[in-house]
Amino acid sequence: MKIAVFEALLFVALLFSSSFIQITMADDPSASGFCDSKCKDRCAVAGVKDRCLKYCGICCRECNCVPSGTFGHKDECPCYRDKKNSKGKPKCP
Repeated sequence: MKIAVFEALLFVALLFSSSFIQITMADDPSASGFCDSKCKDRCAVAGVKDRCLKYCGICCRECNCVPSGTFGHKDECPCYRDKKNSKGKPKCP
């Protein structure tokens, strides 16, 4: 009897944990390719494309947004606009 109760509780725990993982992954913009596609557009004309993609991706994951266009428009995403590097200069391309 105790084994059946334990198995039932284990099953319920697994069911809830798998639902939680799906919800978490669905809310993550990088999981859906959101950041990849937005940063690809943002960095399309960048001189150092790999660096642009790297920092754009970091900023996108932290801010959940990327300004439109390849330059400027940072007022569309204040979090992205306000991120600074260790030297106090803008971090996000």
